[in-house]
Amino acid sequence: MNKLNKLLALVLLVTGSFAFAQEITVAAAADMSAALPPLIDTYTKKTGRTVKLSFGASGNLTNQIRNGAPFDVFFSADEEYPEQLIAAGLASKETLYRYSVGRLVLWVPSDSPLDLWRLGINALLDPSIKKISIANPAIAPYGRAAAAALRHFGIYDQVASRLVIGENISQAAQFVESGNAQAGLVALSHALSPAMKDKGRYWTVPLDAYPPLNQAAVVLSKSKQKDAARKFLRFVQSDEAIALLAKYGFTLPAEKPSTGEIMK
Repeated sequence: MNKLNKLLALVLLVTGSFAFAQEITVAAAADMSAALPPLIDTYTKKTGRTVKLSFGASGNLTNQIRNGAPFDVFFSADEEYPEQLIAAGLASKETLYRYSVGRLVLWVPSDSPLDLWRLGINALLDPSIKKISIANPAIAPYGRAAAAALRHFGIYDQVASRLVIGENISQAAQFVESGNAQAGLVALSHALSPAMKDKGRYWTVPLDAYPPLNQAAVVLSKSKQKDAARKFLRFVQSDEAIALLAKYGFTLPAEKPSTGEIMK
């Protein structure tokens, strides 16, 4: 029994070490905060491999990667950031995968009296809107998209003093979901998330109002788990993963996304 126990302990140690070695860390744009956890749950159930997540603004995550953060895969809300990392030798060009074209929406709580269908983005001019949440345009692609959309419709100067800036798009969504802002320009993925989908309604900002949010993922060059990282990214490209992401509004570039107003 003594030898058997020692053998069993050795097997468990080796198995545990292997499992730990296969664990990867994914740095992901904040708009993925609702979609990635269930996707990873599915991946782990199918493969037994574990994935840790670190969410943030794409610009901040890029700076962390440049400074040596130990990430294995990077999901960015703007493909320019992965391309910058590739140019700097910090990411693998052949692994670059555009997984979605992101969508920007104007979201208001359910009790808001505003008629989004009729007003669209001009609803933000209503005196009842004291604060409007957006992500930080300096580091968050959705923040840049929000600022561009406000300028596209010619209302940026009129609402600039009422803008509340979140560090990333998740924080911008939290501001309006919690009532600290009366409206928010947020990601469609947040509007469709369990935390927000039954608490408000939204209007989809037309695609021609802001630069395309071509979202892309890439395996990082300094990853110590490149094989595991590549396997996870291949799973993200599977029909199963694509269907799951679609539930949160992540539309493949080859598909034609909905346009104009969408109410919820």
